[in-house]
Amino acid sequence: MVLLIVVVTIIVFILVDFSLRVYFQKRQEIKLKKEREEALDIGLKLDFSEEAKTLKRVEVKDPKARILAVDDESIILDSFRKILVVAGYSIDTVEKGREALGLILKNDYDFVFTDLKMPEMDGLEVTKAVKHLRPDIDVIVITGYASIDTAVETMKYGAMDYVQKPFTEDELISFFNKSLIKRRDRIERQMKPTVRLITPSTKESGSQREFNVPAGIFISRNHTWVNVEMNGTARIGIDDFVRKIIGKIDAVELPKLNKEVKKGEPLLAIKHNSHSINLPSPISGKVTLINTEHIEHPELIALTPFELSWMCCIEPSNLAQELHSLKIGADSINWYKEEIDKYSEIVKSVEKETQPIEPSSKGSGKAERQKTDERIFAEFAKTFAP
Repeated sequence: MVLLIVVVTIIVFILVDFSLRVYFQKRQEIKLKKEREEALDIGLKLDFSEEAKTLKRVEVKDPKARILAVDDESIILDSFRKILVVAGYSIDTVEKGREALGLILKNDYDFVFTDLKMPEMDGLEVTKAVKHLRPDIDVIVITGYASIDTAVETMKYGAMDYVQKPFTEDELISFFNKSLIKRRDRIERQMKPTVRLITPSTKESGSQREFNVPAGIFISRNHTWVNVEMNGTARIGIDDFVRKIIGKIDAVELPKLNKEVKKGEPLLAIKHNSHSINLPSPISGKVTLINTEHIEHPELIALTPFELSWMCCIEPSNLAQELHSLKIGADSINWYKEEIDKYSEIVKSVEKETQPIEPSSKGSGKAERQKTDERIFAEFAKTFAP
């Protein structure tokens, strides 16, 4: 009976806690929506004509992004403001392309949202000018079905994407949220990764833009690491650079037990899609243990803590001589920075070559990104060739 009361009490507590959380979350959402609607009402009463004759501005607290919308139809701009402000975006709207160009030189926007068909200066001209003056701003073009070919042409000049009208409120919000994710992904890719030296008091970083290098572990130029244990055995693994560059590993090939290997000879292989990277042994010796867990679940390699990514153990035969060719501490940090620069050059080169001249269709961005990633991986794999 006592046990039943305890169980019921716990269930009631969980239900009450869940209900309260939902209630307060709903209240917060209502409060936030009200604040944004008030910002919309206030913003439309302010005069910004000194910046641009037709400018209307609405700013919200902690916006998801700042948008400049250009359209010669005021009714369309009214809709943008009402929809996007409530969705959490700050927005400026103008009715002429030339006014937009003046604003982008004075303000920091994340997006310029421009209609394609406008008098004096159309969307194609706006796109060219924005990408020339402010290449950091992403341009999205609004178009009708009849002008899709021209909208595609704007992407040759740097437009991120185009959206067809008419569209519903939900479609517009969904489109912008996806565009924001795409923008953040692009910015993150352009950021130079950093190297993090891990000590007993320093937590390992899970960021894809930060590579962990544990102190006291030797690093090979072929991106394997060596940890010499108390009994003299050397534990071998793949470094954080390879783990994070490759991402999901589809399969690994490990050496056979008792195999005699020499430094520089193939030791193990990792596979991603149709590509394979062969990693040479960082030292000479006999294989005494392999990590069969990685053979059964290779997809978990990228998710495990650094030192659990070990692949095999080797009983060294010439350790004193071969350790001199490996890096440790500050030397490994400096070397990683050089490797990051090399990889960044590979990415820039491939992205430049694979930049689509004529996108095949709307929504093809994901497929194009995958194709580019495949090319990058293929070029990266070549750097491991003997």
